[in-house]
Amino acid sequence: MTTTELPRQYDPQDAQQRFYQLWVTQGYFRADPSSDRPPYCIVIPPPNVTGALHLGHALNNTLQDILIRWRRMQGFDALWMPGTDHAGIATQAVVERRLLEEEKKTRHDLGREALVERIWAWKDEYEARILGQLRQMGCSCDWSRTRFTLDDVCSRAVRRTFFNLFRAGKIFRGQRLINWDTQLRTAVADDEIYYEEVPGHLWTIKYPVADSTGEILHIATTRPETMLGDTAVAVHPDDPRYQHLIGKQVQLPLTGRTIPVVADRYLVDPSFGTGVVKVTPAHDPNDYMAGLRNRLPMINLLNPDGTYNEHAGAYAGLDRIVVRKRVVKDLDAQGLLERTDSYLVRLNHSDRSKTPIEPYLSDQWFVRMADEADGAPGFAQQAMDVVTSGRMKIHPERYARSYLDWLGEKRDWCISRQLWWGHRIPIWHCATATEADLARAFAGRDDIAWRPGESGGWLVCAQTDLAGDELGPGHTLVQDPDVLDTWFSSALWPHSTLGWPESTPELAKYYPTSVLSTARDIITLWVARMVIFGLFNCNDIPFRDVYIHPVIQDGHGRRMSKTAGNGLDPVDIIEIYGADALRFTLAAGATETQDTRIPVEKLKLSDGRTINTSDRFEQGRNFANKFWNAARFAMMNLEDYEPAGVDIASLPIEDRWIIDGLDRTIAEFTADLESFAFAEAARRLRDFTWGNFCDWYVEFAKGRLRDPSARPAAQRVLAALLDGLCRLLHPIMPFVTEQVWQGLASLAPSRGLPEPTPAEPSVCIAGWPRPIGWTDDDARRTVDQWCEAIKAIRNLRAERNVPREAKVEPIILATTDRAEGMLRLGERYLRSLGPAESIAIVRPSGDFQRPAECAVAVLADAEVLIPLAGLIDREAEQARHRKTLADIDRQITGHRTKLGNASFVERAPAEVVEQTRARLAELEAQRETVLGLVGDAL
Repeated sequence: MTTTELPRQYDPQDAQQRFYQLWVTQGYFRADPSSDRPPYCIVIPPPNVTGALHLGHALNNTLQDILIRWRRMQGFDALWMPGTDHAGIATQAVVERRLLEEEKKTRHDLGREALVERIWAWKDEYEARILGQLRQMGCSCDWSRTRFTLDDVCSRAVRRTFFNLFRAGKIFRGQRLINWDTQLRTAVADDEIYYEEVPGHLWTIKYPVADSTGEILHIATTRPETMLGDTAVAVHPDDPRYQHLIGKQVQLPLTGRTIPVVADRYLVDPSFGTGVVKVTPAHDPNDYMAGLRNRLPMINLLNPDGTYNEHAGAYAGLDRIVVRKRVVKDLDAQGLLERTDSYLVRLNHSDRSKTPIEPYLSDQWFVRMADEADGAPGFAQQAMDVVTSGRMKIHPERYARSYLDWLGEKRDWCISRQLWWGHRIPIWHCATATEADLARAFAGRDDIAWRPGESGGWLVCAQTDLAGDELGPGHTLVQDPDVLDTWFSSALWPHSTLGWPESTPELAKYYPTSVLSTARDIITLWVARMVIFGLFNCNDIPFRDVYIHPVIQDGHGRRMSKTAGNGLDPVDIIEIYGADALRFTLAAGATETQDTRIPVEKLKLSDGRTINTSDRFEQGRNFANKFWNAARFAMMNLEDYEPAGVDIASLPIEDRWIIDGLDRTIAEFTADLESFAFAEAARRLRDFTWGNFCDWYVEFAKGRLRDPSARPAAQRVLAALLDGLCRLLHPIMPFVTEQVWQGLASLAPSRGLPEPTPAEPSVCIAGWPRPIGWTDDDARRTVDQWCEAIKAIRNLRAERNVPREAKVEPIILATTDRAEGMLRLGERYLRSLGPAESIAIVRPSGDFQRPAECAVAVLADAEVLIPLAGLIDREAEQARHRKTLADIDRQITGHRTKLGNASFVERAPAEVVEQTRARLAELEAQRETVLGLVGDAL
């Protein structure tokens, strides 16, 4: 091999194109359910086909790919299941918005079939883009198994689940107060709305008491238009001001109706406002509950489009915003408007249409979440039990609380949506069928479940759609027009993608899956429901571990989004910095304790485009380049490499030091991945690779590689190190490691310690490195001291602005015989890497004379002195000593305080107490040394 085979500079774009295609062509990402390897499975959180992936997707998919590549290298039959989500309400909202903007049409102008056709075209375009982005990031998914939540496989699972739930009595139809999006004209889940405080008003209205001598109740509201649907006013039962009115009637302004005064201790706070509130059960969630408690009528004022209906009387047909203005004007005209105040209103908005949400009384389909009548745990309790029992673990643990709190409310799940894009609810209604008709028509059929309703009957078929005339003459079956909540099909993802309800080899081997990596904002929407359906359909949890990754924010702590203009496109980052840089930087930011901030700046490209980017990704690019350069140097010196066994104990101390470090890094890095400590894993690997290997060992090896007698052993260690680092780095930085691996393979097809073994054709399928059990504390202490002394020499030269060509002659004062011996072993490296003309290592005696002018660095068990005659600024040097002394005094005070705390000494582990004492003694010795240097200057 010539050095041109590993170019002078790493070209990430070239590596990404060449090696990704190699991995796919060779089938390295394919799982094999027939193999005897143990399973490891992750189902990708399917991205919505609403648009391209953002940086949050890049983070999550990077972390999943790290896990998959690592486990594949460990010998697992690793399956990463890819796919996309139809995202019913979100995707339909995007396409409807484009339709309105470009053609000035609504979905009703197009019709159901034509709109769905448009959305399929959108899906095809953006699904291809999304899957392409995943490939650009290096994601090692089994692409042969790509699923879509509306494809035939997933649709079959949806239909079977609905059928089973319906037959088990877990699905019911009921009238409830829901969140209504008047623009999209559909129900919206509580978790799909956001709150915004907007300037508004608080109107105080007069409600005259009926049959009284002019007594009036004053009631304040931010929504005067809803008073048209009031069915009571409420007071607290213990409020003496209104006890005489409980059970009496008040006149409802503008309507000609009278409504009762009810007592409700849960709805009314007597200390707030006037202590009287209006009750509109059909248009406020708190009022709805009060209406149920007090058995009040519920008057729905709204049409689905946000206009008022016939129950609004003279205001029927008007938009609710117009109704508000008219009602306020009419109240004022009749002398019933007491006052109007400015008020900050907390308003709910639909996350999809960005329009205000209306509480709306509507008939919907629900999944029952509460416990059974006989006390048996219902869906919510079952899902809670898997976490409280430890059967499923959530990482970090603090996120288990939001999961449990939400499920603890045991609210029924509204699963119907008034949309056209999605899984149409597989249920049919016949208004004329009696229970006897249903029983006669479908007797003996186990694929049909039916239930009589208030008018006619409801039916669901497990296999196919029902024909309109299946009940016979005089009866017509009509399918429900609604679609299922997107999260219904998404909740089936871990087992529907594996072929359920069929008994497939994939389902048998890979379910339950191993881990789910997801965002905290869908713990309730998605994670909890996957657990519920996994238990219901498969009698087992869908995954053993749930990892909640951090949220990416911009440099100001704001969440990234397109609307805020602060988002980063992962493809742009890949084009500028490379996929390895993107992946490493994101992994390094995935801490357990906080979200990660990435400053955003604008960049104008040569083609005239302006994009968002961040120099934060330079750390990943620089790391890839650092490893590349060290690998290139190593391979330049491996052209005559010959594999042979190595007796590690007989190697030079620097070799034993780096082997000890590699062994510890393998063990600790593997433990980091086991515990999902991605940031710590990335930091640990960078510190060893950049620090120990690139900065130190490569420098130590240069001289030995020029020595014919020392060269073979140095080559074998170098080849083994490069081999181990390629394997360790590969899950995070797959492309640069593959290119280095391919170059290394042509030079050293067999490598490793203590005995070389043949290497695999690709690092993608190489075995995960295992510690060989080499621990060398002496080598670690010795070489670490060399590095500390060399850094001290370099720092002193830099601090004193000593020219590079100056021939300095440092003096190192060892405080112990052991320290002196260790330093002498590395004298040639101290001299060559300092650099220094000569090095004097001494154990100072009582008559030792320090140079009159020198720069000094105090180490743990040595001092480094550089004579600076003619170069030193004495006042600056003394100021530096005083600053060092102050820092040492601060540390001494902290350690003395800790050791003076009886609780710490008694309760802390003995080794921690001993370490604190040892550190205090070390600091006190350093203080004496620095104090002597300061001398009279104090």
